[in-house]
Amino acid sequence: MAVQPWTSVRGDLDRGPPMIKPTKPVKATLPELTRHDGAELERDGDYDSLEFRGLDLSGQDASGARFLDCELADCVLDDGRYRGAQFIDCELTDLRSTGLDLARASWREVVVHNGRFGAFTATESAMVRVRIRGGKFDYVNLRSAVLTDVSFEDCRIEEVDLWDAKLQDVKFTGCRIERLNLTAASLEEVDLSQAEIHFLDGIADLAGAVISSAQLTDLAPLFAAHLGVRVTP
Repeated sequence: MAVQPWTSVRGDLDRGPPMIKPTKPVKATLPELTRHDGAELERDGDYDSLEFRGLDLSGQDASGARFLDCELADCVLDDGRYRGAQFIDCELTDLRSTGLDLARASWREVVVHNGRFGAFTATESAMVRVRIRGGKFDYVNLRSAVLTDVSFEDCRIEEVDLWDAKLQDVKFTGCRIERLNLTAASLEEVDLSQAEIHFLDGIADLAGAVISSAQLTDLAPLFAAHLGVRVTP
């Protein structure tokens, strides 16, 4: 699915594309930060206005913790556990992790720059005004997650699983996605038109998405199969 001028799956093509309402750019505004002393993270911990920089946080469990006005930069989070954690007004830069468990975590006003992640598991999580810019992901698991005003920009992702997720005002801009699963997902103003998507699961649940005219051509065989239409040469 190449990047081309867009059209909508939902709309009447003769009427032109629907308007995607502009969104205010997400930018974490951090106060003066205190350098974290390197102590191991704690479950249900409270971290306020801290800078985590150049730390190896592998294997640590911060489930239920609250990160407010924090910066995490150049840290290793291999096998990190942040289940049910809260990230509010945070900036995450150049993080690396082979496996990261963020199930049922809450994100609000968060910017993520240039991470390198293996398994990024955020099932049943809630993301509001989150910007993910750059970086590489092997597998992003957002099953049953709720995403509102979220943008993925210039990311390279092997697989994104959005099964049963709810997406509103979500954009994938300049992203290369090998496999995208939208099965049972609920979409509202989800812009895929500027993404390169190589394989799509869940063609029946694409309503609410915006795609390009070239993507529509690429998806035609899937639409035909879904409708039970047999196409002959």
